[in-house]
Amino acid sequence: MTVPPDFSHTTANGVQIFVDKGTKSDHDFIVKFMGPHGRPRTPRHIHLIVELYVKHAHNPKLTLLLRDHLIELVEKVKPIVAYPPKLQVYKPGQIAQFADLNKVGEFSVEFVLVAAELVFIQEKTNYPEGKLTQQLYHDFDVKDRYSVIGLAVRTWYGGGA
Repeated sequence: MTVPPDFSHTTANGVQIFVDKGTKSDHDFIVKFMGPHGRPRTPRHIHLIVELYVKHAHNPKLTLLLRDHLIELVEKVKPIVAYPPKLQVYKPGQIAQFADLNKVGEFSVEFVLVAAELVFIQEKTNYPEGKLTQQLYHDFDVKDRYSVIGLAVRTWYGGGA
């Protein structure tokens, strides 16, 4: 990155989560992240859902609590009315209860919570009537993985429709 981002959060393990201005609406933004020695990438629902499945294999009960927290998160966030976005719900103390899940997977719980909140805010901003994201997280561990991953793949282009 050559220009400082309008919003940035760096996780305890050095992953920077930031936003770029988007084009879907006046307040649209694109969530991106970059590790200490990486290149910018865009997290999608598929990445977050696969991460939940990895964590679920390690500790199913705790992962379901994280899933429930994500469902509450998607229901709490509001669309933004000015760019850049700000975190609306995340507090650093929320991650301690999920610390065991940091033992597995590519992403820390801190990353999952911050990236998911920004993705949810972006979707609520551009698709205020959308319900696909709520369905995706409600279906995790209720429906088969094939169906959930299929839904996660479809969410990248249609927002929360």
